[in-house]
Amino acid sequence: MRTGRPGRFCALRPLTSSSSFSLPPPPPPPLHPTSTHPPHTHIPRADDLGRYALKGLLTKTALDPKSIDYLLFGTVIQEVRTSNLAREAALGAGIPNNVPAHTVTMACISASQAICSGAEKILAGRADIVVAGGAETFSDVPIRFSKPMRKKLLAANKVMRKGPMAVASTILKGLKPAHLAPEAPAIANFATGEVMGHNSDRLSSRFGVSRADQDEFAERSHVNAAAAHAEGFYEGEVIADKNGSTVEGGINAEHNKDGRLAGMRAAFVKPHGTHTGGNSSFLTDGAAAMLLMSEEKALALGYTPKAVIKEWAFVAQDPFEDLLLGPAYACAKVLRDAGLGMGDMDVIELHEAFAGQVLSNIAAMGSDSFGKEQLGLAGKLGDVDHAKLNLRGGSLAIGHPFGATGARLATTASNRLIDEGGKYALLAACADSGLGHACLLERWEPQA
Repeated sequence: MRTGRPGRFCALRPLTSSSSFSLPPPPPPPLHPTSTHPPHTHIPRADDLGRYALKGLLTKTALDPKSIDYLLFGTVIQEVRTSNLAREAALGAGIPNNVPAHTVTMACISASQAICSGAEKILAGRADIVVAGGAETFSDVPIRFSKPMRKKLLAANKVMRKGPMAVASTILKGLKPAHLAPEAPAIANFATGEVMGHNSDRLSSRFGVSRADQDEFAERSHVNAAAAHAEGFYEGEVIADKNGSTVEGGINAEHNKDGRLAGMRAAFVKPHGTHTGGNSSFLTDGAAAMLLMSEEKALALGYTPKAVIKEWAFVAQDPFEDLLLGPAYACAKVLRDAGLGMGDMDVIELHEAFAGQVLSNIAAMGSDSFGKEQLGLAGKLGDVDHAKLNLRGGSLAIGHPFGATGARLATTASNRLIDEGGKYALLAACADSGLGHACLLERWEPQA
């Protein structure tokens, strides 16, 4: 046993599918890489995107769908009709109806939870083959009537048998214009009411992260992602559309052309905040799916594993002061449990919700005082080497479909280990409510 956990667990041939566009976009949004219809004639639901990713995974791996023991998918903004998104996506992808599937939601680390829950099923002997991932769409979010209007409609339903006049009277009595205002999902913490970007802006101030540093990091993300596509790194990872294109609409190698990022206005803490639309991730549609097996099962079926999951951790902190500091806490736990340090990592993938959030976590991990006072260490956790960090772009450029990002991170980290010849990969992400996740991957090699 090499993992400190009961058994050796592998992630096989992971494949992701994602599309990116800002909302509202000035031009028409790009064609979704996994869709066969232009977005203006067909807006895919999250289960549609999940179905595309699952079909792509099954095609790429030539896996017999009948051999799947369990399927888990993450999502955040749920559509009532498809609340168990995992099941609907599985059935739509042609996975047999006797394969159980359930959906998990844990904000931006939902897919990470799906992956680790799948690993736990395998390690517990409850499954041999698990498919895990996630999906999200912001193009068609569930928008509700206001609470007063919902109450009126429910009351109207009870008097339906009394005729249309009774229904109209029930709805119109006491009706105010404000009751007609719709309620869209809010990207804000439920307990504190604070918007994520506002909290991240405060966090950046706390750790002394400047606006210039954030803009530079955002530009780096776009340049790296554009270069990765140009070099063909994502060819086996992103599902092509009907024209064979794997273009992702949010990536822009000229994101900071003529220094325009410096001229953008504060988006959250106004007017003097450091977070803008240019150094924050954008609302994104996307899905991702990964194939998970024990090493023994994978080799028996003739597969070559990509990576072994050595350790993982989920943590929780104060949702007001430490809302987005989960990566620092989770990385400390994972590295401690694995008996490794930051310097042992060859690949690092940190979710980029905001440039300021990433840089604040990096500052926290490199702080002696934070390490001693918050992480219980003798000193700092370790300095993050930017030469190993998000070299193929990150969420600032690729986008952030909440329910799928965790699977994208694991996929890219696994592929980077192989492409760059590294041994260990550390990936981490923050999530709403002060939650966080970190995972340690090891490039698979045959045992002697």
